[in-house]
Amino acid sequence: MTETCDILIAGGGIAGLSAAAAFGAAGFDVICVDPAPPVTDGAAQGADLRTTAILQPGRDLMDDCGLWARLDPYAAPLQIMRIVDAGGVDPSPRVVREFNAADLSDRPFGWNLSNWVLRREMVAHLATLPGVSFRPGLRADRLFARDSEARVSLSDGSRVTARLVLAADGRNSTLRQAAGIGVDTTRYGQKALAFAVTHPEPHDNVSTEIHRSGGPFTLVPLPDLDGQPCSAVVWMESGPRALELQALPVPAFEAALTERSCGLLGPLSLATRRSVWPIISQKAERMGARRLALMAEAAHVVPPIGAQGLNMSLADLRALLDLARARPEGLGDAQMIEDYHSARHRDVSMRVAGIDLLNRASQASGQGLRDARAAGLSALYGLAPVRRTLMQMGLGVR
Repeated sequence: MTETCDILIAGGGIAGLSAAAAFGAAGFDVICVDPAPPVTDGAAQGADLRTTAILQPGRDLMDDCGLWARLDPYAAPLQIMRIVDAGGVDPSPRVVREFNAADLSDRPFGWNLSNWVLRREMVAHLATLPGVSFRPGLRADRLFARDSEARVSLSDGSRVTARLVLAADGRNSTLRQAAGIGVDTTRYGQKALAFAVTHPEPHDNVSTEIHRSGGPFTLVPLPDLDGQPCSAVVWMESGPRALELQALPVPAFEAALTERSCGLLGPLSLATRRSVWPIISQKAERMGARRLALMAEAAHVVPPIGAQGLNMSLADLRALLDLARARPEGLGDAQMIEDYHSARHRDVSMRVAGIDLLNRASQASGQGLRDARAAGLSALYGLAPVRRTLMQMGLGVR
């Protein structure tokens, strides 16, 4: 059986579901497939316990396609980004710098949501869009592209013919490999622990990134849990150390957790199970091929620093959506793919390189390197024009 649609999206993660909602709202016929049904219950096995901060441009995109009304009740605003260097001889704060969104606009930098909640609300929204068909349990296996269309073979033996294929199928993208697009990958020997905590002190909508060694330790605000202040944690460490931490009994883990947080929010209590994720940087050589556009982790992967991951993906989506609206008759043609590459590849390259440098600085274990990191943070923050430019670049508005 062969079906026809405007756009086939391979990948039903947050980026793929966002793309389905955006293109569906724009009037395109969309089929979105993913090998695994999304886990939409935080207590279920396999639930993604990480969180995602959606920055201002991403929220605007989700508002445009009707998603934000569903997401807003579950979002915690991020008004201040606080960076702490705790790289001294003892693990206490020695440099603390805060970046306030009020210096740029009357809105927060972003809004933080649990990944499993994002999936639940996005799947529910797609069910209301008549032009969108979301089909979990199907994998895009093979791609055959012509000048006029692309044909994708699915894991159940069926085929879909589309004018544009979006590869949002992850860092090991099958469609990227099928198109022969290479990647440049950097491995850091790090893993990230992801979980949620409660704490006695309110977070006051402040996202805190603490640097000592091994990688950043980040506390990101979440809505209160059972009447207690709650935050998401991403704790990056060397791979062996991360696995040791994951295996600690809860009391010992909470003690280590509170120490690594510098006690800024008081004693931390584990509120969810601990999940572990490998940390890499990766960049595709090109953003697309004939009738194929790469987006999200099929195109770029970065360590979880500065809330760049999904927001780079949403910038991909915005560029694709703008091109499709400007020339709907040229959806997926060679000019659109080339224009998309031109619009995104340079920015992606710069962000991957910049986050790589930040991650390496945060990994520093030698005292001299940690001292240099603290001095650099103080110097950058002390220059008001530089501070403002860094905030704008982080948001993706310049």
